[in-house]
Amino acid sequence: MASEDELEKVPFHRVLHRPHLFLGGERELVMFTALVCAGFAVSSQTVWAALLSLAIWMLCIGFFRQMAKFDPHLSRIYLRHLKYQSYYPPRSRPARLD
Repeated sequence: MASEDELEKVPFHRVLHRPHLFLGGERELVMFTALVCAGFAVSSQTVWAALLSLAIWMLCIGFFRQMAKFDPHLSRIYLRHLKYQSYYPPRSRPARLD
């Protein structure tokens, strides 16, 4: 067996493993809420609605940043949880050996 000094060290580049975040939150969620809030502001055409949609978007950004701090892929994890939630077997299935 090779000693620790003889092992080859491979560099690990963090850039290749970073999650895709936008403004500190998940990119899809941040941009979707921006689109919805902008649509609300444009469709109502009032200053109060524009300020309200900006405030809602800022609150969502803060919430999405907290989610990304916990886990950068939390929305996908939650959707997978909802998909698997319909059935949990009471015990594991035995392995089939055919």
